[in-house]
Amino acid sequence: MLDDDAGDDIHPLFYGAPATTEFRKLRKRIVREVREAVEHYGMVERGARWLVCLSGGKDSYTLLAALTELQWRGLLPVEILACNLDQGQPGFPATVLPEFLARMGVPHRIEYRDTYSIVMDKVPAGRTYCALCSRLRRGHLYRVAREERCSAVVLGHHRDDILETFFMNLFHGGRLATMPPKLVNEEGDLFVYRPLAHVAEADCDRFARAMAYPIIPCDLCGSQDGLQRQQVKALLDGWEKAHPGRRQKVFRALTTVRPSHLLDPDLFDFAGLVRPDPALRDGGD
Repeated sequence: MLDDDAGDDIHPLFYGAPATTEFRKLRKRIVREVREAVEHYGMVERGARWLVCLSGGKDSYTLLAALTELQWRGLLPVEILACNLDQGQPGFPATVLPEFLARMGVPHRIEYRDTYSIVMDKVPAGRTYCALCSRLRRGHLYRVAREERCSAVVLGHHRDDILETFFMNLFHGGRLATMPPKLVNEEGDLFVYRPLAHVAEADCDRFARAMAYPIIPCDLCGSQDGLQRQQVKALLDGWEKAHPGRRQKVFRALTTVRPSHLLDPDLFDFAGLVRPDPALRDGGD
């Protein structure tokens, strides 16, 4: 089904796709993993409308392409509205995404809100911008989703983002937690989905490069050195280099949790744990 890449039976997002076997395998793997995540975590409400957030980075382009592929094939019965939030960063190429989305025939909304000035004003010198920037961005995206009658905000976080967040919480927050693939916002009126939860960052990078999508870097965050996430990424890179497949093993561990083998009494009733009756255990009367 996904091998038919010729003629009219292809979405404009895939025009110019490499015809190599390697790219076909990459594309099929990404689409398969997105479909698995959507189904496994119960993301689909038939007839729903999704606000798919597009930053212009490799991950969000990959997300949009995979979801559009599934929708195009009749495997994702939802309406997709792509949305970019222009946050007023100096030098942001404001025409790139609207021109790209219009050319590709993707329904979209471009929202302008100058959160950049707020972040620069509120964050002290030497501190990282990410937390406040993310919080402001999320608030505006929730608002847009409500205005557009969407039931879900769909984000482009991939497997490696989830792993990095897990270790950041472990090392710096003292808790076992990460980005869930599906959650309900604090107001209780919107789902937040991460359909790339099973997709490796390296695959997103290879896919977006092969498709020559117009990548827009985040200069605001990228200009800062020593971020905790960068440190964790370097740690995972080192582990992966020394032991290939380590990232996937750690990710698999996050999907196979045994509360009885951890230490949280709110997850497992240690106090109520009892030994079975010896007579019953030994088969006696």
